[in-house]
Amino acid sequence: MTEQSATRLSRAVQELGAPLLGIAAYFYDPIFVEIAAKLGFRVLWIEMEHAHITFAETADLCRIAGGLGMLTMIRIPDNRRESVLKAAECGPDILDLPMADSPEIVRAFIQHARFRPAGARGYFSVPRALDYGITDSLPAAQQKVNSELCLMIQIETEEAVNYADELCAIEGIDIFIGPADLSASLGVSGQTTHPKVAEAVQRILRSARRHKKLVAVGAPLPDVQFWADQGIDLLFCGNDIACLRIGAQTILKQLNAVIQNRKASPPTA
Repeated sequence: MTEQSATRLSRAVQELGAPLLGIAAYFYDPIFVEIAAKLGFRVLWIEMEHAHITFAETADLCRIAGGLGMLTMIRIPDNRRESVLKAAECGPDILDLPMADSPEIVRAFIQHARFRPAGARGYFSVPRALDYGITDSLPAAQQKVNSELCLMIQIETEEAVNYADELCAIEGIDIFIGPADLSASLGVSGQTTHPKVAEAVQRILRSARRHKKLVAVGAPLPDVQFWADQGIDLLFCGNDIACLRIGAQTILKQLNAVIQNRKASPPTA
């Protein structure tokens, strides 16, 4: 277990067992979030690196998912102080930094995301993360956020794999493995279970376990068994766009099958 053993994520893993199952939101749709929660997904990944969700929409999705009993993870667009701060003020359970390729990048992330003395997060008294200032002691509330907010870093390039042990040794962070970008970085793009990727994954997992880190991953359905066998703590599979596409494809396939059957067997007079 990570050094930040009081994070909301670590408590959920301890209480419910691993892996926790999550799904991603690439656009702002409260109905999708509510459906996902009612189906039993436990964690909502809010995508800000590739998608066009705004910080205001992100805060709303955190409210909605939290009210439905889900944990929330924001994948921030980059490591700029502004990006980290605005995402942190939305009050998520997890902040996820993509492309964490060096210890220097990770330490800057921690500085932006943690209040003093653990970091140098800006002092803002009324964000959602601090219950809008509804507290008897703002400094105490800040330290509670420090202990409960999980910071995840994505190891998803060959460069980051080479730093894996040093990255996993950094206190106050957990690990997110990105197999898709990792496969591209290793020259086998899209082959997420290629031996090169599997070898890199095992390297990351050994370091993560040595340093008692929680480990998350985003994986397609064909790879789920592989990741479940690795003892992953948080497994994301699927997203809103894929759900729409698969649902529409399924309906269209069934409709075409009915129409083709009708053509093959015309009604008798």
